[in-house]
Amino acid sequence: MSGRAFNFAMAKKKFTNGRLEKLIDRITATYHGDSGINFIDAANLPVRGQIVQVLALLFEVLFPGHTGNKAVTKSNVRYIVGDLLSQIYVALVEQVNRAYQYQCRINNCRHCDCTSMAEKVTEELLAQLPRMREQLKGDVRAAFEGDPAAKSYEEIVMSYPCITAIATYRIAHELWIRAVPLIPRIMSECAHSRTGIDIHPGAKIGSNFFIDHGTGVVIGETTIIGNNVKIYQGTTLGALSFRRDQRGRIIKGGKRHPTIEDDVTIYAEATILGDVTIGKGAVIGGNTWIKESVPPGVTVASPNPDLVYRKHETGRKKR
Repeated sequence: MSGRAFNFAMAKKKFTNGRLEKLIDRITATYHGDSGINFIDAANLPVRGQIVQVLALLFEVLFPGHTGNKAVTKSNVRYIVGDLLSQIYVALVEQVNRAYQYQCRINNCRHCDCTSMAEKVTEELLAQLPRMREQLKGDVRAAFEGDPAAKSYEEIVMSYPCITAIATYRIAHELWIRAVPLIPRIMSECAHSRTGIDIHPGAKIGSNFFIDHGTGVVIGETTIIGNNVKIYQGTTLGALSFRRDQRGRIIKGGKRHPTIEDDVTIYAEATILGDVTIGKGAVIGGNTWIKESVPPGVTVASPNPDLVYRKHETGRKKR
């Protein structure tokens, strides 16, 4: 221990002997003129940790008692929900207000009432929770009916990554369509990091949606998904290419991701790119690469690969 302490002391002495001040100057010099990669004097930015807490509270409302953090009974459920909604309202208004202030700072806007806008958006989101609950019931039911390994609805809610990803998406989407800056993407990326499922909050997804296994699924911003759609792990609903302006910069906006109609099944590792339509009831086989629309009721599959079977050679038995 004495040797390690001595080495640390020597290193500290060398570092602080003029080098530390020079290093500070070099690092802080890189901050000047930055936009977006450092957050100095940006107290109005939303706080990621607070948004994660808001998501956790919203999940308590959407799936009461599933975490075990609160013992929910028929006699106390109204009190529990009221307490949760009050906490969500206060915390979310603050974070949405910060997001609007950030946007005003970027746009040099001095006339917005960010607090009133944040209160209105938060109230609108909370008003959507009953409808969101009904949608999620359909998503859980679709998972139960679509996965023969599922034993109960409780198992699905507590352990299936698709429910975490879809529920987070449905919350974030409500904020996205109300043009709340930053927060919807923060929410969706929180779910992405937890589940491996990447759903952009701008996508439009219908009822009874099931993602089996889920890892590696990507659903782009302008994707439209109908009702009763089932997709498997590794599926990409992405953009084929990006238009660029005269300076070579990507032109943002416009429909650039697939439309998946009702009752479609998409198997593992399928890649569907561009503004194409997969017709009602179609089946997309695994490991397919699709850049054109598929008519309703059609199955698309890749040809079977040529497999080579070789019998293992066994060595001579020892005498």
